[in-house]
Amino acid sequence: MRKVDEVKKDIDTMALIAEKIYNRLKEQYPDRTNNSEVVRVIKELHINEDFDEGCVRLVAFWIYHGMKSLFLQDADALVFRTDHMVDVLNYVRYKFPTIERVTTYSRAKTVSRKSIEELAALRGAGLNRIHIGMESGSDAVLELICKGVTKEEQILAGRNVIKAGFELSEYFMPGVGGKEHSAENVTDSAEVLNATNPTFIRIRSTVPRPGTPLYDMMLRKEWTPLTEEEKVGEIKALIENLKNITSTVKSDHIMNLLEDVDGTIPDDKSKMLAVINDFQRMNQDDKESFIVGRRLGRYRYLSDFAPMHEIEMIKREIKDKYSSVDEGVMDILRNYI
Repeated sequence: MRKVDEVKKDIDTMALIAEKIYNRLKEQYPDRTNNSEVVRVIKELHINEDFDEGCVRLVAFWIYHGMKSLFLQDADALVFRTDHMVDVLNYVRYKFPTIERVTTYSRAKTVSRKSIEELAALRGAGLNRIHIGMESGSDAVLELICKGVTKEEQILAGRNVIKAGFELSEYFMPGVGGKEHSAENVTDSAEVLNATNPTFIRIRSTVPRPGTPLYDMMLRKEWTPLTEEEKVGEIKALIENLKNITSTVKSDHIMNLLEDVDGTIPDDKSKMLAVINDFQRMNQDDKESFIVGRRLGRYRYLSDFAPMHEIEMIKREIKDKYSSVDEGVMDILRNYI
């Protein structure tokens, strides 16, 4: 656990680097400044002798993008004492008045231990958005992946975050329960989301990584991974089970097969389901071609799909090397992580 003064020292360093960059901008471009000039000054700036080069790059990147959004790093930042976090939030907003949004990751277990008054104090100090890795709403799946939280704790945490006035992002992982717990992974997750009505529901499809317990469970045949198509099926079932909420579903991640699944419940529900239905209605050969092309970066959206000779050749190579396209794609996905 870091001390408040140590965190403030980091903030002071950020402010000093930003000041040096801005001073150079004023010297060279007194009348106007745009992003191309920011880039030019950053390239010419010789302040790496005094500051870590990585820190300089991060601050420069932040300036380039307007210095409006701040993310609290180091995973579950809300384990920090509430009064200490309030102090840090007030200080960083004082040093950087351009900030409009402050976001953090946290865990449902941590949030459920905070009182409404504590959460309200954090919100009042300028913390706007909290991301919680729900992963699944099923107690059986949560125990399987050693999440350390229960379905009821997730509901309590989510409700309290919304009640305190935050934006809330909840993450759902298609396939995390394997084929053994696929149905309850969907239905119980939908129950948690319906009970909390988060601002965002973010989809992060499961890919077991070598060296992890889940991967070892797969090798021992104790957990069976879903195919790409089966994970899409879980996403479809989840959306169908979302009722009486106003959450925005986001599938904007490289691990997800269908980035097109994007919209707000209830108005865009039929549109999102239509994308999934379009994929499910494709013949098997086209499905496999899209899956391979998507995983090789040739397609981003389902709407981008068009037959490509290159993809067909690679698909043939995958089928020759592996027992199926899904097994080959699993190898490709592991290299993404």
